[in-house]
Amino acid sequence: MGTTRQWTDQAGLLTLPGGATVRGRRVAEPGSPADFALLLAPGPEPDWPVRRIRWPDFWIPADRADALDALREARRRAYAGERVEVACHGGVGRTGTALAALAVLDGLPPAQAVTWVRARYHRRAVETPWQRWWLRGVR
Repeated sequence: MGTTRQWTDQAGLLTLPGGATVRGRRVAEPGSPADFALLLAPGPEPDWPVRRIRWPDFWIPADRADALDALREARRRAYAGERVEVACHGGVGRTGTALAALAVLDGLPPAQAVTWVRARYHRRAVETPWQRWWLRGVR
């Protein structure tokens, strides 16, 4: 693991099953600086590197391969010690689904991902049946 940079606040932080920490938030919500942002909705550009996923509200990513590539990049960066954040408009459905997907990429069985992210990030994370369904194909 690389040099770990610390967050200046704890809001939205989630520790993945393997130990890396990521932050979930609303796009418009101010927060301490990150090193990389995975943005799942239109919104203001932060002052740090960004990768956007086309992901309609309440749905699943428009391009599965691009979304999985972006999630793998975010996970790699988190394990390299970077402060990685995931954000959508409300910070719950798409963000929660992406955080659950990161946990699956980290080794958590897809069947446990929704319960896991709801217990550790937000009780309403992963808002729709199709978001739950999408997690089954994360590899």
